[in-house]
Amino acid sequence: MKLYNKIKDFGKIGVGDILGNVFSASFWFYLASQIEPAEYGEIHWFLGIASIFSSIALLSTVNTITVYTAKKIPIQSTLNIISLIASAASSLIVIVVFPSFYTIDVGVILIAYVINALAVGHLLGNKQYAKYSKFTILQKFLTLLLGITFLYFFGYEAIIFALALSYIFHFKRVFDIFKESKINFGLLKLRIGFITNNYLVSILAVSAGQIDKIVIAPILGFAILGNYSLALQAINVSMLIPSIFYKYLLPEEASGSDTKKIKIIVVLFSILLAICSFIIFPIIITEFFPKFTEAINAIKIMSIVIIPTTVALIMESEFLGQEKSRIVIIGSLIYLVSLVIGMITLGSLFGVEGIAYSLILATILKTTLYATFRNRIRTNT
Repeated sequence: MKLYNKIKDFGKIGVGDILGNVFSASFWFYLASQIEPAEYGEIHWFLGIASIFSSIALLSTVNTITVYTAKKIPIQSTLNIISLIASAASSLIVIVVFPSFYTIDVGVILIAYVINALAVGHLLGNKQYAKYSKFTILQKFLTLLLGITFLYFFGYEAIIFALALSYIFHFKRVFDIFKESKINFGLLKLRIGFITNNYLVSILAVSAGQIDKIVIAPILGFAILGNYSLALQAINVSMLIPSIFYKYLLPEEASGSDTKKIKIIVVLFSILLAICSFIIFPIIITEFFPKFTEAINAIKIMSIVIIPTTVALIMESEFLGQEKSRIVIIGSLIYLVSLVIGMITLGSLFGVEGIAYSLILATILKTTLYATFRNRIRTNT
């Protein structure tokens, strides 16, 4: 019965993420069919900047809010107010430092990213999986609707602002949180270590996820970045189930639930996903995205990364659930450094394929490190 309830809760998250991903992926694939690779790469470059600056502003990361909400510690409002003020400051910095047509749009979506993280962390921490699902579906549907509408009426330059508007309903959710708990900075003192470590984990994780876009553009150009971004979009579709599992697993680990059987199922499923991605996505790119031919080999190479990424997510949820966030910091830092070095060296030598190989190598290195720490913890206990 317990396993059934866990699968049921997992399914609630899954419905939202799967339908949401269908809407989101449909938009990004449709956009790729309508514009040039360089334009596609340019959009992702600016979104990468917004993501990195939003992570710097986000003291109350999704994982921090999820863990403390699950443990019934009323610290959400305190962390939220700090993050909201920091996001406004970061938005202003982006507008000043990156003057361009996109700058104001990037500043707006930066704040939207922060609002989304605060809302999602609170929903998952309270195990309100059905409500999380509804919010996710709505936001991703608006991504598709507003994205296509703005594309036709204002051109691809307006896409970033359209994406920012898709988070509009998350604002009310965040401000409702302030009604549930009072701002109390005293709660930070006892937990500053975990909060700080988790904050660093978030910055490193977001930087690792976006640094490829930031580095590729100046080295290889927006066209290569466009091809790589489309390949990465395909891999992200395949990573949907493992990422859903992670969102479910973190609050369960934090509250001490047994999740061994589900972990085995997800790892086996990730192997199947990697095989399917290797076979199916190159065919889709060839048939529907003839301008993105350089993405084909990249997808074949990057399909392998699904397996070690899934294993790493499982171990990350264990570490964070036990508030052992320093291990995740070390793993994320090593991943980030190795990824940057790999992209600069292999990317310069082999183009988009070299970047794909660097992604695999960095992921395997991080996963191996996590496994080493996990074995040491189990041996000591």
